[in-house]
Amino acid sequence: MKIGLFSTFMSPTADAAMIKDLAQRAEEIGVDSLWVGEHVVLFDEMEVPYPGSKDGKIPVPDGGGLLDPVATFGFLAGVTQRLRFGTGIALISQRNPIYTAKEFATLDWLTGGRIDFGVGVGWCKEEVIASGYTWPDRGARADEFLEVVTRLWTDDEASFHGEHFQLEPCHLDPKPVQQPRLPIYVGGHARPSLRRAARFGDGWYGFQLTPQQTERILDSLRTEVEAAGRRWDELTIAVTPPTADPDIVAQFEAIGVSRLILHLGSQRPDAVQARLAEVGELIAAVGAG
Repeated sequence: MKIGLFSTFMSPTADAAMIKDLAQRAEEIGVDSLWVGEHVVLFDEMEVPYPGSKDGKIPVPDGGGLLDPVATFGFLAGVTQRLRFGTGIALISQRNPIYTAKEFATLDWLTGGRIDFGVGVGWCKEEVIASGYTWPDRGARADEFLEVVTRLWTDDEASFHGEHFQLEPCHLDPKPVQQPRLPIYVGGHARPSLRRAARFGDGWYGFQLTPQQTERILDSLRTEVEAAGRRWDELTIAVTPPTADPDIVAQFEAIGVSRLILHLGSQRPDAVQARLAEVGELIAAVGAG
């Protein structure tokens, strides 16, 4: 079992000194990877409330916002040696696939292959529209997005002609260090997300799930993997659980989960230090690596 950490780094608390210290400490205690969320702009009023809080709002400090994952990974890669970095998740329904392919291939090149590309369609309609895209066709656009970035990462001369994206024959270099391309982890629990994971994913990422909830979703995911004509062992299963202890880790391991991405929690310095101590004890107890 590999143990990672998930955090949404938020200004003003998450400054350069804080995230550098966190990443270096995490690497020292054997954390495998650091995953971060993504939101470009935030809204006071949203049609669909944020599902991760009681009041339906992203819990950002007054005057603060989420750090950009690409820039953050670039900074952290320069102060670490082994720690992997993953997007949890990149909102591909509102991203440009060509720029995204370039950014993440460059990150993979400069880090020596330490990037995992976690993706999803997102839930915030207002953010998708603000980014210049439409809401009803976000799923179909996400599928084409993954086709485009995969071709750019793997084909010497890439091209694509779809409903949402057009790509005349072109070259994107450098290619990712990891072959045949960056590992793609598809997030989401709904059937379309599972179908997308079965079609495009090297892995599936479940969020805020217990072992029992995960097992039920994995049954549905297996059905989609079979329908896509793929083998179950082609996918790596990653989950962020609400809580974790050695018994819960064992339960996840028994159902085929090989990566647990634990919540970091509060970004206050004292809370971060206490959380890292807990995670270090868990890694030692379960022999993660």
